[in-house]
Amino acid sequence: MKLLMLLLATTLVLPTTAAFAEDAHHKSGAVVAQVNAAQSDGEIRKVDKDAKKITIKHGPIPSLDMPAMTMVFQVKDPAMLDQVKAGDKVKFEAQKIGGAYTVTKIEAAK
Repeated sequence: MKLLMLLLATTLVLPTTAAFAEDAHHKSGAVVAQVNAAQSDGEIRKVDKDAKKITIKHGPIPSLDMPAMTMVFQVKDPAMLDQVKAGDKVKFEAQKIGGAYTVTKIEAAK
């Protein structure tokens, strides 16, 4: 009887524990990816203050699994658009927020 109880408990508890651990791993991985966003190099192609968007020709963005390309980003803070102009070389960070690729930090490249 004790063996049957042990087998029953193991069968019910282990899958739940494994699923919880896997879920926690995925959630923590998402948080780590956002916290460890590395800066990428880029060149400003266009600043659109009315639309609150910026076009950047950039190198790879590993945190977003994105190759080098030129693309339009939203900006987290529209005040960032006052800091740059077309032709500026920059270092920036971007995240996918609410389904949109968004620049969260930008500074002049040194």
